[in-house]
Amino acid sequence: MVMRMLVTGGAGYIGSHLVDRLVHLGHNVSVIDNLSTGSLQNLHGAQPHIEFVEGSILDEALVERLVRDTDVVFHLAAAVGVGHIVEKPLASLITNVRGAEHVIGAAMAYDKRLLVASTSEIYGKTKKMPMSEDDDRVLGSTTIARWGYSTAKAIDEHLALAHAAEGRRVSVVRYFNSYGPRLDPRGYGSVVANLMRQALNNEPLTVHGDGTQTRCFTYVTDTVECTVRAGLDDGAQGLVFNVGNDRETTILELARKIIALTGSRSDVSFVSYEARYGKGFEDTVRRVPDVRRARDVLNFSARVDLDEGLQRTLTWWRETYA
Repeated sequence: MVMRMLVTGGAGYIGSHLVDRLVHLGHNVSVIDNLSTGSLQNLHGAQPHIEFVEGSILDEALVERLVRDTDVVFHLAAAVGVGHIVEKPLASLITNVRGAEHVIGAAMAYDKRLLVASTSEIYGKTKKMPMSEDDDRVLGSTTIARWGYSTAKAIDEHLALAHAAEGRRVSVVRYFNSYGPRLDPRGYGSVVANLMRQALNNEPLTVHGDGTQTRCFTYVTDTVECTVRAGLDDGAQGLVFNVGNDRETTILELARKIIALTGSRSDVSFVSYEARYGKGFEDTVRRVPDVRRARDVLNFSARVDLDEGLQRTLTWWRETYA
């Protein structure tokens, strides 16, 4: 059945791939994005088939109008990236809380199906692995701006799930280190983008701490496939899903993979967290998702391994920035 879809943040890295997928499935798609970190170039292939509105989710009247005329809302618009959050904590909080309130409120007022995109930052610095959707959150002090992102997205989840408890059609996804084509070369929210840019410029690859911290990297087509299923499958309503794979890679190993793949002359440069993010910054040593719920409810498992995904990303990067 053809439906009308709204994607907030649809000109962003993940959002634009989601738009492409929804268009490919035959749906009518509208996009709202303020282009602060998104780009119209990301929508180049989809533009003949979509309605694009340049605007902010902080514009409540605009959000209400767009939501009213749609069937399903995919809410991806957010201030993202640890560096961005630390540098602009107030603006980030306002976007991630007030903006989400506008989108969620409008979707509930007009009884629309809603998918809220969240983050693995929700789990904070828990040592329990793998991270399961119902696990406790472990955060640092409110004096550390970094934890404001996790807290803001948790508020979004609480709001969405409170509506779900009232019988509304809502689901939540938590992204784990998505990467792939259309990553912002400035590296917003992506260690892969930063390392790829540095390697191709034959610059030292910045690795924070000692590089033994691990992450599980998810290629963007997998990220989007799970998002679509969580947003459209009736069985997903009222649930939170980790979106990722459970194969761990150290950041140092990732840097070395990228150096080898690109043929770069770069070396690895170890930089302290304090030098980059300021005093008191904390990072999580491991971040591994429990992926059983997505597998059992959505019949989803990530398919693209890291080596293949990095090669696809490098091919796109060279075609785009050569």
